[in-house]
Amino acid sequence: MISKILIGSLILFPLLVTHIDAADAPSLQKATFAGGCFWCMEPPFEKLNGVKDVVSGYTGGATVNPTYEEVSGGGTGHLESIEITYDPTKVSYEKLLDVFWRQINPTDAGGSFVDRGSSYRSAIFYHTEEQKRLAEASKNKLQQSDRFDKPIVTEIRAAGPFYRAEDYHQDYWKKSPVRYKFYRYNSGRDQYIEKVWGKDEAMKSSNAVAGAFVKPSRDELKKKLTPMQFKVSQENGTEPPFNNEYVNNHKEGIYVDIVSGEPLFSSLDKYESGTGWPSFTRPLEPGNIIEKKDRSWFSVRTEVRSREGDSHLGHVFNDGPKPTGLRYCMNSAALRFIAKENLLKEGYGRYLKLFEK
Repeated sequence: MISKILIGSLILFPLLVTHIDAADAPSLQKATFAGGCFWCMEPPFEKLNGVKDVVSGYTGGATVNPTYEEVSGGGTGHLESIEITYDPTKVSYEKLLDVFWRQINPTDAGGSFVDRGSSYRSAIFYHTEEQKRLAEASKNKLQQSDRFDKPIVTEIRAAGPFYRAEDYHQDYWKKSPVRYKFYRYNSGRDQYIEKVWGKDEAMKSSNAVAGAFVKPSRDELKKKLTPMQFKVSQENGTEPPFNNEYVNNHKEGIYVDIVSGEPLFSSLDKYESGTGWPSFTRPLEPGNIIEKKDRSWFSVRTEVRSREGDSHLGHVFNDGPKPTGLRYCMNSAALRFIAKENLLKEGYGRYLKLFEK
């Protein structure tokens, strides 16, 4: 997947989920669904009355205790999934199925929305024969409704071992709401849900996110950003030349907005300008860039800002190398670099193809 940010520096290997629920509370039951990115599958179920717990993890394959990198690589047979613990006296399995179908594109056999590959396919993993019967009935009913113009390919399979994903994946929508919102909007999931089920359903599914990004308040940004990052991105400042984080960065990867996370530049377009600031010949996503006339400093320059984050990034000049002849002179403090090897886990997996040899 277009794909996940590391919270802190500690990555815990996933363990087989064996927590309490069924043993300590015999009335509770489990439901297991796969619908692509598990970040996006958690919120709709966690908000349901009667749902006690939603865990992101991996199931359906043969590899024991798989890691995120192994599963997303497609070699384990596992699917990104969620395991729901619920009270059937408060919420029925039929209700869970109804919510599930409204989160996915059940006609897509190659993945889910922007996330491609076998590990992102949709599936229902039943725990009892009754769950199997209900799942098959709901699938047949949906197919006969003519809501979709293609056959439903979502599998219905017996549940097997479920392995809890790394801690940084759990409740990602709560831990990293800004990057979650940006990822979700750009994944195409909500646009599809709105097209098939209507705007109200899309709003409910996305946790009432009406757009790609809601900029934090000025006070929140002061707490989140370093003084230099705040000065540059929010107060149109300029960091010292040569003494900044990315001027000498030669690693492969992309540069995103420090506030919104929107993709801005690629290392493939970075070059040594000799100016003391990271310079690029072109933006990675031109639609994420806004250019404005800047009449400060007794001259007319072209300021560059991010579209969603509205961060001041730097300026663009007409003295760059071929093929564009442009020099996007950026401040490191307004950017965050994501190395090629981290693109998938940070939610920018669609850019991996840029670095294929």
